[in-house]
Amino acid sequence: MADGVELTIVVPCYNEEAVIVESADRLRACINKMILAGKISRNSRILLVNDGSSDATWDLIQGLCAKDTLFCGLSLSRNFGHQAALLAGLHIAPGEAVISIDADLQDDLEAMEQMMDRFLEGYDVVYGVRRARNVDGLFKRVTALGFYRLMGLLGTRTVHNHADYRLMSRRAIEALRDYHEANLFLRGIVTLVGFRSTTVMYDRHKRLAGETKYPLRKMLALTLSAITSFSSVPLRLISLTAMLGILILVAVALWVIWARIFTNLGVPGWASILLPVLFIGFLNLLAIGVLGEYMAHIFDEVKARPRYIVADTKNLWVSKRGEPGTPISAEDFVGREVRAYETRV
Repeated sequence: MADGVELTIVVPCYNEEAVIVESADRLRACINKMILAGKISRNSRILLVNDGSSDATWDLIQGLCAKDTLFCGLSLSRNFGHQAALLAGLHIAPGEAVISIDADLQDDLEAMEQMMDRFLEGYDVVYGVRRARNVDGLFKRVTALGFYRLMGLLGTRTVHNHADYRLMSRRAIEALRDYHEANLFLRGIVTLVGFRSTTVMYDRHKRLAGETKYPLRKMLALTLSAITSFSSVPLRLISLTAMLGILILVAVALWVIWARIFTNLGVPGWASILLPVLFIGFLNLLAIGVLGEYMAHIFDEVKARPRYIVADTKNLWVSKRGEPGTPISAEDFVGREVRAYETRV
């Protein structure tokens, strides 16, 4: 590693025209600093992934790529979502190490140097973990805390206060290729990859400009995907709830019998008909709802549709996986998902 580690920084972008130029300048300064320090190679790159933006994001990315070969561009055919765009970047990113970070740069860039230090110590996965959530509102802090606690209770391995700011080694990236879930929750999938891992603490900043790309609707969708993709506990809860329902039903039946024999409080017929019907109806709806969520995920997985489709690339050429001497034009990937290939710049 005399020439330093070849690093690629993957940046998913969706309608980021307000921040992309400033973010690119900061990332350029960060990567040049690490090059001068001898931690990374001069072949290191910044890969900007356009997730079907409807504004000028891709035009700005193309402009950056034309002016500076430090930048590479990848554009998806439509908006596939943050997780799919991030996965596309990880699949295509060249280099011995890959760091993923959001375009708003709320995550501290200084943590990248610490990540590289941990990588050089032999760690394959380095998670960026927030020290606190001071920049978040009360609602966001409460819901985030509830999310991590819920995932822990459901038996899903996640790193507390870690989003998608992380470093992965080349062998960790290659192992990630073997996970083909259509319903992506990379924070959970990466922990399943294994290998030696550690954390780096950092302070999160306010967004440079624009608005969050994870409103409440998308946060709820990600939470639901995480639960149904990584935990079978809700299915088991149906059986437990049914057992509890039987106990309650027995208790109601005993009360109805007691009231009928020893008191004049009960109106004949109402309790023995209405309460069991309502209770059983509730259990049925609950069970159907939970099973429906899991069946919907199975439906998506069985279809095996591409998780993203490449529309265009800039400053990239591609070689067959396992055959680094056989170059293929990046245009060959346009119109499909990159699966069994790796890339070079």
